[in-house]
Amino acid sequence: MKTVRRLLHGEILRAVGFVLVGFLALFLFFDVVDELQNLAQLASQGYKLHHALLFVAFKTPSHIYELMPISVLIGCIFVMARLAQSSEFTILRTGGLAPLKALSTLLQLGLVFVFMTFLIGDYVAPWADRQGVLVKAPFQGNLTVGRTGAWLKERQDKRHFAVNVRSFDGIRRMQNVRIHEFNEDGQLLAIISAPQADFGEGQWLLQQAEETSLKNNAADNTTRYQLREHAQLAWPTGISADMVTAAVLSPERMRTWELFNYMRHLSNNNQNAQRYEIEFWRKVFYPLSCLVMLVMALPFAYVHFRSGQISGHVFGGVLVGISFALLNNLFGHAGNLQNWQPWLTAAAPSLIYSAISLMGFWWMVLRR
Repeated sequence: MKTVRRLLHGEILRAVGFVLVGFLALFLFFDVVDELQNLAQLASQGYKLHHALLFVAFKTPSHIYELMPISVLIGCIFVMARLAQSSEFTILRTGGLAPLKALSTLLQLGLVFVFMTFLIGDYVAPWADRQGVLVKAPFQGNLTVGRTGAWLKERQDKRHFAVNVRSFDGIRRMQNVRIHEFNEDGQLLAIISAPQADFGEGQWLLQQAEETSLKNNAADNTTRYQLREHAQLAWPTGISADMVTAAVLSPERMRTWELFNYMRHLSNNNQNAQRYEIEFWRKVFYPLSCLVMLVMALPFAYVHFRSGQISGHVFGGVLVGISFALLNNLFGHAGNLQNWQPWLTAAAPSLIYSAISLMGFWWMVLRR
């Protein structure tokens, strides 16, 4: 069985790599075309061709993460269909390769694809995205949300904070920061404003900060204001750069652990975390979809092919992969709008296609 395993794994790895490189070249071509338009717009700020190409290169890991399941499906369908057409798989079956043994052999390779997808999506892609932002941010300007910026909430003991960040460069520097401090009764205690702030270890370093304290005098029912200026003020907080990025941008590029921390931060501050919970569970289940794709491809090895039929089945595999991506996005938006259970919303596409795969495997392999 070691020889059979080496044969199947080697053929599938080569086919998946070929399909992945083809898709990746197509996506990167579209990225280069888009960046050529940005190149014309940002040329006056010093944005050159090598900056654009470097920015496109840093988007490669994200594309690999998105394309891995569909590449696994198409590559495995091609290998299974080719082995069936040349009767090689029939010889393997005659030599003792039972259907369940073939399935377990593919799933062993699938675990490698799952690990690669998780590693790229959770570590390589977020790092590359940050480097891409670092390349383009000096020429494009800061990241903003509307006219009011991004709003975040935090609770520290008996105090509540409402934090406003007008713009953020996506790495470490924020502009026009305002921090409003409240007590448990909702009374405003202080306002801190700073034109610039940087992230420190468990704190924000506010530059040229102005702190306005409000003290209520119960005796004469008056409020006293005290203004203090700081060249640099350290404000302890658990709000990280990734949380600010998630408030400014979509959370798809956050790591799983960082997304979990931000989701918990929103829940602790009584904010709606539905969207981030769905995205968290999608990042958990998405690498496992590689196993689903392999199970869907196995029945093609038991089909009797004629000459020229492989291309049609590979095209069908492309359609199935596209339908899986569309269904995944559809469930994500529908679950967010309808307030569905987050883990079930994220797992539903994989569960549906797993059921279809197992039914196809049972019908084509075990019954026929």
